[in-house]
Parts: sequence; C-alpha cells; structure tokens
Amino acid sequence: MAEYSINKGIGRSPEFKGLKSMYLFVFAGGLLAVFVIFVVMYMAGVGQWTCIAFGVLSASLLVWGTFHLNARFGEYGLMKLQARGSHPRYIINRRAFFRLFSRNRNTRSV
Repeated sequence: MAEYSINKGIGRSPEFKGLKSMYLFVFAGGLLAVFVIFVVMYMAGVGQWTCIAFGVLSASLLVWGTFHLNARFGEYGLMKLQARGSHPRYIINRRAFFRLFSRNRNTRSV
C-alpha cells in the first residue's frame, strides 16, 4: 500500500526560496517583462552583447530589489504600504458648523 506524507503547509501562504505571496508575482512578472524586453531589443537589431548586458543587469537588479522588499516589508507589507498611500490624511467638510447639527428641511425621509 502506498504511503503519502501529510501536507503541513495547509493555510500558509506560498513561499519560494524565502519570497512570500505577493513578491512571487512581482518576481515572476518582472522576469517575464525583462525577457520580453530582451527579445524585442534583439529583434530590433540592438547588439547581442548590449542585449545580454541589459538582461543580466536588469534581472539581477530585479532579484535584489524583490528580496530587499521582502526582507524590509514582510509578507503583507507592500499591500499595507499601498493602502496607506490611498487613505486620506484628513476629511474636509465645507459646511458651516451649525448646519452639521441642524435638520435640513429640504430632504424627504424615506
């Protein structure tokens, strides 16, 4: 009879070589974009060594940047950083102070 090991990663976020969840998508998408740009440059007639140098430099910068962000912000840190940027710092209310507490007679109650 076959014996199967128990998957102990149920409910945990995916991880590859220390990269967690969102950074995996950034890493894979970035490497795919670097490859597409490399191919377009090569097909456009840019020199072979220029294309190779661009690919190696940009891929290594992407790898370093992704691991740096993963170490700095953690698993959910980038999402928290993006949410903080879209959150308003304060709410502006341009109505007169006394009108905030008085009932408006022009509105109908439903």
